[in-house]
Amino acid sequence: MHLFYTADLIPEQKSYQLSEEESKHAVRVLRLNQGDKVQLIDGVGGFYDAEISDPHPKRTQLNILSYQAEFQKPQYHLHIAVAPTKNIDRIEWFLEKATEIGIQEITPIISEHSERKDVKTERLNKVIVSAMKQSLKAYMPVLNEATSLDSFLKNIADHQSLNKAIAHCVEDQDKKFLNQEFKPHQNYLILIGPEGDFSPSEIEKAISVGFIPVSLGEARLRTETAALYACAEIALLNR
Repeated sequence: MHLFYTADLIPEQKSYQLSEEESKHAVRVLRLNQGDKVQLIDGVGGFYDAEISDPHPKRTQLNILSYQAEFQKPQYHLHIAVAPTKNIDRIEWFLEKATEIGIQEITPIISEHSERKDVKTERLNKVIVSAMKQSLKAYMPVLNEATSLDSFLKNIADHQSLNKAIAHCVEDQDKKFLNQEFKPHQNYLILIGPEGDFSPSEIEKAISVGFIPVSLGEARLRTETAALYACAEIALLNR
């Protein structure tokens, strides 16, 4: 069944009008007609069954048939703060796959060795929405605006309830694996650095505010691969 993202839909509504973009897609591309059933997600856990009452290419009207709250609600909160790659396509790939696997929050962080200093979130949010629809997720991951690593660490220092880890490639430090440090059904924050890794001073700053050094294995991973690896590890831990 076809799925549409409807961020402004509320549970009390009995009818809904798709946006012009979604209406065009529904009528011109999917060829949906009056009486056809569709499903809707609002990004905050709401999952709706609906029926097309007026298949207009600019303002398709729907009747809401049923509503389910907290659809497949995650049993943990994963926040990955990752340095944006020089090629933005790689971060788009990460966001797509991480959304499908399960992630709740992403923050692009600018560190000393970052190759990209700016991130336009509008396009990235569209990638997230598409991945939500593909994987039948009712919760939309939060994509924060890019920030410097220093600012990020200052803002996060007092969050004692977080399980915080920093993945880096320095070899002379004692590092454990994520499943050795973390337990299921908790709040996690994982730092992933740029291709040139975090600098020694950045690693020290992170450790000083409670981040645990972790290893993602012996292979040398690209930034987006390391971020997705961490995402998959946490998903497996909570399965």
